[in-house]
Amino acid sequence: MAAELTSTKLNAENHLLLDQPLLRLPHELARRNFKSVQRLVEREKEYVLPALKEAAKASMSDTQTPDQTLAALDAMIARMQGLKRKMESLQQEEKNIHDQSRKRIQHLECLHQIPNLADVKYDQWSRVRLDRLVVDHMLRLGYTESAQQLARDKDIEDLVDLNVFVQCQRVAESLRRGETKDALQWCSENKAALKKSQYNLEFELRLQQYIEMIRTGEKAKVAEAMVHAKKYLAPYIETQSAEIHRAAGLLAFPRDTKAEPYRSMYCSGRWTYLSDLFVRTHHELLSLPSRPLLHIALSAGLSALKTPSCHSAYTSSSSNSLSTTTSVCPICSTELNELARNMPYAHHTKSSVENDPIVLPNGRIYGLQRLLEMSKKVGSLEAGKVKDPTTGEIFDESDLKKVYIM
Repeated sequence: MAAELTSTKLNAENHLLLDQPLLRLPHELARRNFKSVQRLVEREKEYVLPALKEAAKASMSDTQTPDQTLAALDAMIARMQGLKRKMESLQQEEKNIHDQSRKRIQHLECLHQIPNLADVKYDQWSRVRLDRLVVDHMLRLGYTESAQQLARDKDIEDLVDLNVFVQCQRVAESLRRGETKDALQWCSENKAALKKSQYNLEFELRLQQYIEMIRTGEKAKVAEAMVHAKKYLAPYIETQSAEIHRAAGLLAFPRDTKAEPYRSMYCSGRWTYLSDLFVRTHHELLSLPSRPLLHIALSAGLSALKTPSCHSAYTSSSSNSLSTTTSVCPICSTELNELARNMPYAHHTKSSVENDPIVLPNGRIYGLQRLLEMSKKVGSLEAGKVKDPTTGEIFDESDLKKVYIM
């Protein structure tokens, strides 16, 4: 009884390893929101304080009329009212982030109130998690409307990152259409964070603008491209010198050139590359996993169940006509067998090897007592014969060899 309770006891900490992004993303959004508030306050302070001092100084002199002083004060008041509206919008956004974080913490806290895996509450919690993983997967694939509908139906809108992925897909889609405006605006909004990124998204976007100017072949556009390169590409000379040199060489090659690497630079496939690069950069900045959480969870489950026999030529499953067993291993099933082929094997800390192992001539290992019992159940075997329950082959008992575990 004690062993059974131990095996079904729920370890909340292990379960939550997969749910780190659930709290990490709201934290990143709150941090970015705070940075936006700081930038607004600093920018307005740099304008308002000098303007206020100038207006006060001018009002004390004879060079400015009262109407001019009042106009200057009205301009400052209008600017501060604009700041107030922006601050109210950011405050509401921060409130929404905090509400979302609270609901996510409550969702994770429920797991600590469940005593064991057999509790019906665990099934309910697991169902909510599965719904979250499916929504996350759909959002990453671009099925935005379906993901939103599922989130509404399951009442988990606060547990999934709908707005974040919708905005990400919008910019990624614009890049696939050959537009850089939205992506460059996103880079401008996240300029400080991008300095720490391992990707060079802004440089690649500016390079693509340069390529599109050269592609036209028009003299005016080529001249504009050279000015563009001095302004936007030259600052990266220390880190992207090779790319910049290739960009300079592009001036000597038409868009239908077969010479590499210029042919690849003109290739329309670069837009797909930029779209994928944006998605990777976006996920990195928001601490989002590069792979769908559903894939991560499925990979962990497959690896936990996988054994060397799962991909044996004599897999024990209902699809094997020679097998005498009826249970179907998930890894051996038609749906998951190929998917799990490259997964690592499970790491078992406790051995489940029987205490009387023997090896058959075909190399398969069984417990002697269990093999003899199964052979007797077949009933049609001659005395002194045993049957491999997996392959159906029949051997003499004298051919069995004792196995010693080292």
